[in-house]
Amino acid sequence: MLNLQPIEYVGKSPRHQPRKKKGPRGSGFFGGWFLLILVIAIGFFFLRPIIPFLQSQRAQASAVNKKKAIAELRSSEEFSKNLAAAALERTRETVDYDPAYYDLAYPGGDLPTHKGVCTDLVVRSYRTLGVDLQQLVHEDMSAHFRLYPQLWERKGPDSNIDHRRVPNLQRYFSRFGKILEKSHSLDDYAVGDVVTWKLPYGAAEQAGSHIGIVVPGPGARGNEKWVVHNIGSGPEWEDKLFDYEIVGHFRFAPLHETMTASASRKAGAPLPTSP
Repeated sequence: MLNLQPIEYVGKSPRHQPRKKKGPRGSGFFGGWFLLILVIAIGFFFLRPIIPFLQSQRAQASAVNKKKAIAELRSSEEFSKNLAAAALERTRETVDYDPAYYDLAYPGGDLPTHKGVCTDLVVRSYRTLGVDLQQLVHEDMSAHFRLYPQLWERKGPDSNIDHRRVPNLQRYFSRFGKILEKSHSLDDYAVGDVVTWKLPYGAAEQAGSHIGIVVPGPGARGNEKWVVHNIGSGPEWEDKLFDYEIVGHFRFAPLHETMTASASRKAGAPLPTSP
């Protein structure tokens, strides 16, 4: 049978622990708010320098700002602004970086639309305006091959690849466009200008290893000079004009008489330039 008798407690009698004294009523509540405000103030102090950068990144990614900029540039009759609009339009495309050699149709040949490099962005932007750099570069190289960089051990021009090489585009623009200052002053750059850079990596002998087109900044930063380029992650609209060493600055808005080099000119003689 179960033993239901109570068990006798042996030991010291239990005592109630004294209560801790509390401060004034509500002091914990206000102390918590003080710490929260202090943390916010410290965070704002240290994050304040990067707020403009974060705002610019949001502006850059804004489809609304991109659409507005393209519309404004297209409304102009200036070739340079139309070129900038075409470049910005390229940023709507998803492009895998692919420097591989392709067999292309001629003229008007192109890689698959989802592939390309920095030069393909420039070529495609000009083609939007009816200017085929594949054909123009090939025609000039066919007539004046030795005036172009001899970096690839080629014996003659190749319409599949020549226009996709930065040094060749740089030489073509220097022959048929305006050669402009390579300064660090934004005032020296205009929307629609072509810029080439020397990257901190890659083949040392290829001075112009990257290329892009100058465009306006987004939204409220529209008076700034940004660039559209493809440096590996597809066409991007970025504030990177001076991020790399500028080795070439050109303005190429072709006129009928400057589209092709005159065969009668002697090698090295001055050529007409676009305005």
